[in-house]
Amino acid sequence: MTDDAQLLREAEEAFNDAMISNDVARIRACITEDWMLVTPERGPISAEAVLAAISSGVLGHYTMAKQERLIRVGKDLAYVTGRGQNTGWFRSDPIEADEWITDIYRRIEGEWRCELTHLTPAYAPRPAG
Repeated sequence: MTDDAQLLREAEEAFNDAMISNDVARIRACITEDWMLVTPERGPISAEAVLAAISSGVLGHYTMAKQERLIRVGKDLAYVTGRGQNTGWFRSDPIEADEWITDIYRRIEGEWRCELTHLTPAYAPRPAG
């Protein structure tokens, strides 16, 4: 494992921990200024919109786990793709997700910051036949 890959894994863990803390300052420290969240329901959502929803209590997370499946590190750009599960709330309703997640990271002043998170629902395979 390269040092860069380990640093990226640590950045990914810090990002997950920040998200379940529901602390906007901690989340902001893990992402770029122009971070985007891409969801199947709404497409691209700005960092400002996501952080405003968390700050106001409209959105929050209790748990967030990812099993890394693929990691690629370039000079200043890297990505992690894996299977993730999370629980929380949206507009006071419970939420639970099982999804494929790709986080794209950019190295900024020696630190990995998430620039884009893309979510795709994970579906159970259909039986053959």
